[in-house]
Amino acid sequence: MSLTIAELHKLYASGEATPSRICHDALDRIEKDNERLKAWITINRESALKLASAMDAGIQNAVKQKPLAGIPVAIKDNMCTGGIRTTCGSRILGNYVPPYTATAVRKLEDAGAIIVGKTNLDEFAMGGSTENSAFGPVRNPHDEERVPGGSSGGSTVAVAAGHVPVALGSDTGGSIRQPASFCGVVGLKPTYGRVSRYGLVAFASSLDQIGPLATNVPDAARMLQIISGHDRYDSTSANTPVPDYLGALTGDIKGLRVGVPPECFGEGLDREVKEKVEAGIRKLADRGAEIIAISLPHTKYVIAVYYIIATAEASANLARYDGARYGLRAEEARTLSEMYRRTRDLGFGAEVKRRIMLGTFALSSGYYDAYYEKAQRVRRMLVNDFDEAFKQCDVIATPTAPTPAFKIGEKSNDPLAMYLGDIYTVTINLAGVPAISVPCGQSSAGLPISMQLIGNHFDEARLLNAAYAFELT
Repeated sequence: MSLTIAELHKLYASGEATPSRICHDALDRIEKDNERLKAWITINRESALKLASAMDAGIQNAVKQKPLAGIPVAIKDNMCTGGIRTTCGSRILGNYVPPYTATAVRKLEDAGAIIVGKTNLDEFAMGGSTENSAFGPVRNPHDEERVPGGSSGGSTVAVAAGHVPVALGSDTGGSIRQPASFCGVVGLKPTYGRVSRYGLVAFASSLDQIGPLATNVPDAARMLQIISGHDRYDSTSANTPVPDYLGALTGDIKGLRVGVPPECFGEGLDREVKEKVEAGIRKLADRGAEIIAISLPHTKYVIAVYYIIATAEASANLARYDGARYGLRAEEARTLSEMYRRTRDLGFGAEVKRRIMLGTFALSSGYYDAYYEKAQRVRRMLVNDFDEAFKQCDVIATPTAPTPAFKIGEKSNDPLAMYLGDIYTVTINLAGVPAISVPCGQSSAGLPISMQLIGNHFDEARLLNAAYAFELT
């Protein structure tokens, strides 16, 4: 489905298509591709078609009132959906059906969206390749021998393969933007607090953020408009006015100051990625932007800081999976502690166990000050870097990922190499600022390459317009 939201609504308004026809075609395509691509964990066929059929008669009026009327949408399977199982890509929640729906998902439904299913992900969103799933690795539609990126690999492939025009992902250290780069779609991580996290199964609570994946910037802007805003169920959601993101897409960036940090163009960056991103920055200049050299001096510390803070928060959040209340429970345990231990051993995969152990170590007595407290202090320095940078510029341009998509299994036995792939994305989550990944070319092997544009806190409108201006080039 290469059609955008606006194109689908035009078909609905003219009577050339109906939600049930579009939804039926999307589901057929999903089921045909899923044996190969493994992008979907749960396909919501019966309920989706029933809802779509109920929309058919009134769709011409609905498109005037609801911004997502009749639009099939994919949801990453770490967001609660009442009545539809939510697995987080893990055996430990393999058959869990939540009693409530995440706020961001509910807002999409209220806007007329049709949830056609739940997408595959790295277990509990912990990974950068979507290989760490109990439901099998997801494959990149551009080259099925390569990863789609992670952890929102399923949602990204759902958009890139034309199953749906838009999807929701979550981003803790690049989990929307990096797969968007690997698969050649648009991926947006909003400012921390812009979108409610209520109903998002927690990985690292101070870093997690829900955001959209789309085929183009206007669709990402439309999705952000719908899911943004304060939520009384999430104390970390910001009570800040939500601008008209679609209205902000003028394409006029004359005088926009674009900061370029040399720290993001050095060692470890693939030559072709560097060339394409630098060409993308020149295109922004051609449209009237002013290119400014800036510095993010503490960039070299971001991987260490991120993997201390994220794993520490994960170890605390995942303590709730003990077999006592919901999800998998190990059988034949003789004591409560044995049940806890066996349930977690059976239910968690290797990467999740690794991160729990790293986080527990960082929080343990005698090491807390040396690791976790020090990481939080350096995190403050990273925030200060962005504060200083945005005194000089309006947006910052960097690569999204240091390389194009790598082959499945290539980094499975080298966790450090996998973690280093997050070098340009994790700092955004640590600072809480928004960032968007936009395609800017292809490698000589035909693999997508993307540029990351970073904005100041709650300045998504300007960020989206910069991305839109680039998209128009």
